Amino acid sequence: MKVLVSGASGLVGTKLSGELREAGHEVTALSTSKPSSGSTIRWDPARGQVDASRLEGFDAVVHLAGESIVGANPLTGRWTEEKKRRILESRRQGTTLLAETLAGLKERPEVLVSASAVGYYGSRGNELLTEKSEPGDDFLAEVCKVWEASAGAAREAGIRVVHPRIGIVLSKSGGALGTTLPIFRLGLGGKVGSGRQFWSWVSLDDLTGAIRHAIANDAVRGPMNVGSPNPKTNAEYTRILGEVLGRPTVLPLPAPAARLMLGEVADALLLASARMEPRVLQETGYEFRHPELAPALRDILRDG
Repeated sequence: MKVLVSGASGLVGTKLSGELREAGHEVTALSTSKPSSGSTIRWDPARGQVDASRLEGFDAVVHLAGESIVGANPLTGRWTEEKKRRILESRRQGTTLLAETLAGLKERPEVLVSASAVGYYGSRGNELLTEKSEPGDDFLAEVCKVWEASAGAAREAGIRVVHPRIGIVLSKSGGALGTTLPIFRLGLGGKVGSGRQFWSWVSLDDLTGAIRHAIANDAVRGPMNVGSPNPKTNAEYTRILGEVLGRPTVLPLPAPAARLMLGEVADALLLASARMEPRVLQETGYEFRHPELAPALRDILRDG
């Protein structure tokens, strides 16, 4: 297959592109940077610019690009109004431009996998969330609703569109796990707030596996929850991580302290509770490599 990937240089895009190439597929990156090779196409979503002729003939498109929700370190920095505007508009502009361009092609792709996130659901306590659950009403929920709706032109043109609603991605190279590992390795980690909030986690291996499943499986369309079938509360996650590392986890971060440091980010990312069920993946035969947290963490951290 010929696959076009936006956000190909990010954590997920890099691994996905490598896996696709290893499987014998031809991968082209869609990038805002100046192309360094013929396997990269440049675009400028903010200006609505992309060379449509170069998008002809791809079998699948994976759209991962967008302004980072938290920046390089989730434990530093607060959302400013300008940052929130960039988060929303980067997703609206990029997805709209890509969907409309693909819709106008003579040789359209069979499938567009356009990323979304668990933030679609907002904070829902212990409620079990399937792909049919209603959206939340906070900032990230609004971002996800706009993000998914922006692919409308591709859907209307008959392209199969899949929206992976991605949970907390576990990788030692970044994200929540990679950022907090030094703290937990020093024995300075602990639960956040009450610890009762559900964290829908997924290993990076299963995230890229789910995207590849969505590309290959014609039965997958619309929203697709991408999280382990066994989400954990923050307290459970913290305890298991400590056990895997052989370190105590007795220094909690109280909710007021988290809010003092991070403001709205704390409520949206650390204190929000989303107990997500990957029903579409399960019903279409996806087999998780890491369905349980402890073995997943041991596998992820095996090399260091």
